[in-house]
Amino acid sequence: MSLNGKVAIITGAARGLGQDYAIALAGEGASVVVADKRDCAETVGLVEKAGGKALAVELDVADAASTGAMAESAVEAFGRIDVLINNAALYGALAGGRFDDIPEDEWDACMAVNVKGIWNCCKAVVPVMREAGDGGSIINISSLAAVYGMAYGLHYAVSKAAVIGITRSLARELGRDWIRVNTIAPSAVMTAGTEEFFADKLDKAKQVIAQSQSLQKNLETEDLTGTVIYLASDASRFVTGQTIMVDGGTVML
Repeated sequence: MSLNGKVAIITGAARGLGQDYAIALAGEGASVVVADKRDCAETVGLVEKAGGKALAVELDVADAASTGAMAESAVEAFGRIDVLINNAALYGALAGGRFDDIPEDEWDACMAVNVKGIWNCCKAVVPVMREAGDGGSIINISSLAAVYGMAYGLHYAVSKAAVIGITRSLARELGRDWIRVNTIAPSAVMTAGTEEFFADKLDKAKQVIAQSQSLQKNLETEDLTGTVIYLASDASRFVTGQTIMVDGGTVML
């Protein structure tokens, strides 16, 4: 599943899943644009150490001007955009709690990043893909929470359910441009964000999550990169509008 000659943008790429997506795509031959509010220097260094090409871009997905500048930087550096991975999301920073105790500003921030952020990034990138005339792949990152349900994290679960809705609607709209749009919905992945979200309940959460799966092991970042590479590559050229559960067999669609 070679990605030679392709250019991929990965949002939320300073650490965790986004960082590993960037390294994996670069390892298959893609040039990667790594975008985040945080400094992406470490990610760039890891990609270049592995022999890949990377450009770091400062990004606020909730700001349309910022996402537009990201797309412009990608085209200026690499000439095209073939893949967009909408990975940036509020997760670890969310306090959680009973639905009626969630602060209004935290709810609004979650929707601004996790939902509006995808809309902004797609608005910035799709015109570039459309003008190139040879299609592209948009990969959105949802969550098991959107399908299974998630107590004490209603804003996060709702935002990730919206990601699936965005995916299905855009897949129908962009099919005529041969731009594919799919979603990956993982279980809780063992990242810094997951550690932050569960805090002192992490060990118990890991045990409960693993026991609810057919494959009883907690998800690591490397368990997702193969699916990302598949969706970014031409091997999935007739796959669009799909939600792929990478959850160890928790929900079976």
